[in-house]
Amino acid sequence: MEFQDKVLKCIDCGADFVFTAGEQLFFHDKQFKNEPKRCKPCKGKRASMLGSTPPGATYPKVETRTMCSGCGKETTVPFKPTQGRPVFCRECFQQKRTAAATA
Repeated sequence: MEFQDKVLKCIDCGADFVFTAGEQLFFHDKQFKNEPKRCKPCKGKRASMLGSTPPGATYPKVETRTMCSGCGKETTVPFKPTQGRPVFCRECFQQKRTAAATA
């Protein structure tokens, strides 16, 4: 299927923008049904208003203090534990990883 650049009108600012052949191929490959409705600047403004993180932004590091399910000592993990799932300190985690690799 051959694609050609199309000029579309932004629904927010009314400016014309180009929907390139490459973008159309990407939309086709991903099986997206609708063409884009906003130009890149308006799309970025909308994303920031809706609270999504812009590309390249870093997320705050989460650290949670908890008890190790293996040895029972207090430890800090880089995620928020899920109820019902075991949480291991670094030493117990490494032991489990090594044991799994050799099995």
